[in-house]
Amino acid sequence: MRDVGRRAVLTAVAAAGFFPGSRALAAPVAGPRPPAAWFGDEIRRIPTTQKVMALTFNAAWDEAGIDAVLTELRTRGLAATFFPTGRFADAHPSAVRAMAAAHGLGNHSHTHPYFADLTTEERTDEVQRADASIRRASGAEPLPLFRFPYSATTPDSIADVNDLGYAAVEFTQDTNGYLGPDGGMSVDRAVQRAVDALTPGAILQMHVGSNGDGVVLDALALPRIIDAALQRGYEIIDLRRLLMPQ
Repeated sequence: MRDVGRRAVLTAVAAAGFFPGSRALAAPVAGPRPPAAWFGDEIRRIPTTQKVMALTFNAAWDEAGIDAVLTELRTRGLAATFFPTGRFADAHPSAVRAMAAAHGLGNHSHTHPYFADLTTEERTDEVQRADASIRRASGAEPLPLFRFPYSATTPDSIADVNDLGYAAVEFTQDTNGYLGPDGGMSVDRAVQRAVDALTPGAILQMHVGSNGDGVVLDALALPRIIDAALQRGYEIIDLRRLLMPQ
């Protein structure tokens, strides 16, 4: 990575060297852009020495866990960032509206393909179609944050989404709760994976759907994950706090 100097992202956050330089943006999304230092590579950790972490949820399948997740966050007074696909937004507009009522919405592509297999034009279409669907379903302004399907990033695909005005926000750890009991996961294992990932600036990835088996382990694990983070002295922050005026 190239040294991009220091940028204050959070109070007392020194971001020197964490994000490389940016490319010129072509046809960017409307609204606020991430800091220029966010472009050029994927983001897997908030650059800070402070004990903060962020909760994020992908939405690409069913909405089986959304009510439980939103209720838990509302009860705790916490915000998360949700990354729905365009197809999810088309199929479950009420769920996306509920997410947007209190939380930020990122972009997780329209059909959830492997971006490495796509051309620049196809990637652009995936991102822009998802953006349109998310806006239509939510009635809100999505965040300029993109999460790659399968977290399968490449330098070229990152550059393509950057050129559309999006920062590529991935994660420090996935709980793997999406695998469900049929995939060998349990609530205990999901919680442990989250706890093992606790480090200053951690970004945790979870899912609101069941992936077919009807059990949303991440929704069941969320209260324990929050408790564990708070007990260890972590503040759970909203990724929207990281967006700064340009």
